[in-house]
Amino acid sequence: MTATSGATPPVSVIMPLLNEERHLRDAVAMILAQDYPGPLEVVLALGPSRDRTDEVAADVAAHDPRVRLVPNPSGRTPDGLNAAIGAATGEIIVRVDGHAEIPDDYIRVAVAELERVDADNVGGIMDARGSTDFERAVACAMRSPIGVGSARFHTGGEPGPADTVYLGVFRRSALERVGGYDPHFARAQDWEMNHRIRESGGTVWFTPDLRVTYRPRASVTALAKQYFHYGRWRRVVARHHEGTINPRYLAPPTMVVVTTAATVAGFFWAPAWAVPAAYAAGIVAGGAAISRGESARTRVATPAVLATMHWAWGIGFITSPRRLTR
Repeated sequence: MTATSGATPPVSVIMPLLNEERHLRDAVAMILAQDYPGPLEVVLALGPSRDRTDEVAADVAAHDPRVRLVPNPSGRTPDGLNAAIGAATGEIIVRVDGHAEIPDDYIRVAVAELERVDADNVGGIMDARGSTDFERAVACAMRSPIGVGSARFHTGGEPGPADTVYLGVFRRSALERVGGYDPHFARAQDWEMNHRIRESGGTVWFTPDLRVTYRPRASVTALAKQYFHYGRWRRVVARHHEGTINPRYLAPPTMVVVTTAATVAGFFWAPAWAVPAAYAAGIVAGGAAISRGESARTRVATPAVLATMHWAWGIGFITSPRRLTR
């Protein structure tokens, strides 16, 4: 039986875990409750968590034989993904994170789309949803081109080929063809592997029919750290794969350089301060536009969230050290 036979190929859901005690039980329950008619298993790759993640995972596995555990001693995401893929038995590999929330028909719809368009990887929308005022501000920024650029898996759009997608539903044969996730990339490993899939002649396909609820970072510090590492590792990918940088990726570091230079120049030539003033006015206006309908606290926080994401990503990109290049 093959994934293109029109039948229901066996599916393995892989999940790298590190400090996911809070969300893990619900995340696995959503997978096991899928309406997919074919065989389904869940492979949890356990990193060295500091909370009760391992205990929760062991309890979940003890109560359902479809759940299996594999060790991930390094705790690094690509290592966990590769360990889970190695232990998986399905023809279709579905990546899900430990804090992701997927609808009941997610796997069924994804496998049907994978077969319909004959793609190697199918993914949908990273639907950021917050609980607190700050998290909702982050969610507003993550769903807007002002915050994250025009990638369809953030902002939505028409179905079609894409550079990358959120998480991913893969043909196992495609993962084997490109050698799985590159363990060098602590971050940006999804984009990097999807690039290799496309370079090998495969298709990465976006469809808005797939939507995964994503829970944003809960503090300015955590958000800044997240986007700093995004920027840092995106430059590492660019060094490894020449020609993969586009204006969307260069916008934050360009903003950081120009705004900083203009601010310093303003002490000697006052008109230069128009540049940082224009940036500040832009994120205030943009934040107000993308947070309509939210609480007053969320609307006040949104411009600060936008600035945090822009500056952290840009500084991470600019300061990305050569030593991270393999």
